[in-house]
Amino acid sequence: MKHQVMGVINLIHETDDMERLTQNRCLATVPFGARYRLIDFILSSMVNSGINKVAIFAHTKYRSLMDHVGSGDHWDLNNRQSGLFLLPPATDDIQEVSRGDLYHFYQHRDYFNRSTAEYVVIARSHMVCNIDFEPIIEAHKAREADITVVCREDADLMGGKARKVKMNADGRITAMQDHYGRMHSSVSSMEMFIMRKDVLMELVETSLAQGQDHLVRHAIFSRIDKLRVYGYMYEGYLAVVNTLSSFYQSNMSLLSQDVWRELFFQPGTIFTKGKDEPPARYLGTAKVSDSLIANGCRIEGTVENSILFRGVHVRKGAVVRNSIIMQNGDIGENSLVQHCILDKDVRVQYDRDIRGSSENPFLAGKRKII
Repeated sequence: MKHQVMGVINLIHETDDMERLTQNRCLATVPFGARYRLIDFILSSMVNSGINKVAIFAHTKYRSLMDHVGSGDHWDLNNRQSGLFLLPPATDDIQEVSRGDLYHFYQHRDYFNRSTAEYVVIARSHMVCNIDFEPIIEAHKAREADITVVCREDADLMGGKARKVKMNADGRITAMQDHYGRMHSSVSSMEMFIMRKDVLMELVETSLAQGQDHLVRHAIFSRIDKLRVYGYMYEGYLAVVNTLSSFYQSNMSLLSQDVWRELFFQPGTIFTKGKDEPPARYLGTAKVSDSLIANGCRIEGTVENSILFRGVHVRKGAVVRNSIIMQNGDIGENSLVQHCILDKDVRVQYDRDIRGSSENPFLAGKRKII
């Protein structure tokens, strides 16, 4: 990237309605697409855009996040010219931890001050897309904007929740929802913000001095008439994954080859933590159609229109249909699993019949035995 840009992946108070999927993990590390995590998409997009210094502002339940991102070597962020920084809350006080993202940015202000970057890209993890930030930075500079918000028009949210915004004919944002309200607009915010670093730090200090500590609600929303806030329209694939319904539907959308190619390879490749596992093994009794099967799976039964993560075992006579089976799942002989989401290490015993629906899939938490 021609511009000096630092990336910030903001996980502070990242709202989700994912039920047991986020009981023991943060939203950023929810598994997705047979072998990925939600954070892989924004992290890979930043790296592919030439952003070689990225800070992840963790908040709660970040043990799996630390394990997944490690030192950033899977994204080539572990050399002298680049870096991945995982920044948890600077205090253990529960009242301080519960404060907004501006407060936590201020607590880690040394990270910002040490950087020579001129611009900051702030993003969330639940906006699943493959995006190039270079033209957005160019548009931000050309408009002399204070803040540029990446938006998507007429997006199929597939049950996800996104903040609505309104723009005038010049692309300037004139109104923005405080949260997920009832504003009538066809434009959704992708929770990606581009601004100069000095603008961000000024907003942090000014807002905190006034008793305000949330980036969107206080620093941007309350100053929408004073700041030059513009929208940048993104036209690629977008999945807003912060509800159980959107998680199920967006995973199912990956069974379309066009969607798969666009999300994972255009404009750049999506990277994830690598694992050395053997290829999937299909025995003579296996019948598989319209499915994503990850490495290490052993298929003896029938799999239709489903997504199987690494190490899943579908035993003889078992049928998996329209379902998502996460890592090391075990489907017992002659069992039927239909419209289900099974978290890691779930074991379905012999001759079970488990059915949900496309609108309300059945969810089993980690290590559950059914």
